Amino acid sequence: MLNKAPKLKHTVKGKMKSNVKVGPASEAMLELLTLVFVNSLAEEAKAKAFEEKSATIRAQHLKAVSKKVLKKARG
Repeated sequence: MLNKAPKLKHTVKGKMKSNVKVGPASEAMLELLTLVFVNSLAEEAKAKAFEEKSATIRAQHLKAVSKKVLKKARG
């Protein structure tokens, strides 16, 4: 049986310095945006691994594409 992913609400509250309330709709949006970001990072790392003729995605592939994906995510 698959377990649900942990809610980001607790993580977000733990990282915030102020006492800001996060509503349920905002929590869902944060989760979706995080999944989209991780998916795009994985796709870019997969392409980088393919370029280097590697069958697995390694940390070096993620590091190589992380700046590019972060710039795209900022807009």
